[in-house]
Amino acid sequence: MIEIEHVTKRYGNRVIVDDLSLTVQAGAFCVLLGLSGCGKSTTLRMINRLVPIDAGRIRVAGQDTAGLPVEALRRRIGYAIQSTGLFPHWTVEDNIATVPRLLKWPPQRVRARVGELLELLRLEPASYRGKYPDQLSGGEQQRVGVARALAADPELLLMDEPFAAVDPITRAALQEEIRNIHRATGKTIIFVTHDIEEALRLATVIAIMHRGRIVQLGTPLDIVERPADDFVIELLGQQAIGLKLLSVRKIADRMRAGEVADGEALRFDAPLRDALAAMALRGADRLPVGDSDGRIVGAITLADLIR
Repeated sequence: MIEIEHVTKRYGNRVIVDDLSLTVQAGAFCVLLGLSGCGKSTTLRMINRLVPIDAGRIRVAGQDTAGLPVEALRRRIGYAIQSTGLFPHWTVEDNIATVPRLLKWPPQRVRARVGELLELLRLEPASYRGKYPDQLSGGEQQRVGVARALAADPELLLMDEPFAAVDPITRAALQEEIRNIHRATGKTIIFVTHDIEEALRLATVIAIMHRGRIVQLGTPLDIVERPADDFVIELLGQQAIGLKLLSVRKIADRMRAGEVADGEALRFDAPLRDALAAMALRGADRLPVGDSDGRIVGAITLADLIR
């Protein structure tokens, strides 16, 4: 659990983070969402003490971070950023192994962990261990950056707009990878973005920030169905709120259980947006729905998406 209590950060006369309080439960995927300059990245960096706090307190797993040696704190926290921060003259393996080696893990354990993470992030270990960052694409560099952040099996992963610099196709693939990692590991993740679609796709809980404060905290569905004020409505895009509802509601919410349809089945836990896209691509207004094992459990129609 991460507890941020009445935290403030100033630069000169300018208040960047203003008496902010936030509790992130263990295992949550919390997205800090807001416009540039709202204080979200500063908040993230105060958690691992890259930025000092002017007032307030931050606790990680019940421990006040101010009382912990900074090196020990950072080794407990994975950190991934937009620019990856990879060491250019080190191989992929050496980059990923940075923290485990600082922790004096045995060489065999380090090598096994590097291989495990490369496979998790769909980078063939035999091909990528010995490569250097300049031999990788932007998406591959981001994957290595995430692997390095996860290398020492940290209890908390901080991610500061890590996918902002890659193309849309690669970004979507990386978003799916981090969702899979969260499902597989159950790690607590705090993720900074200014992209509402990214936040809705990834988060279990969203904290919307404006002028250094949290103006709304809730699940993606809460945020879209019940925006707290005009700022949140504007951030969501008033004209597109209906489409965003399709991104956060699941096919299971509208499925006709026990009914049948022709064609390849959609997964019941996919968003309604995927059903709409599949119907448009296939020229169909009714499709079957399957469970996680591929068994047909119902059907969904175009009318179900808009009722």
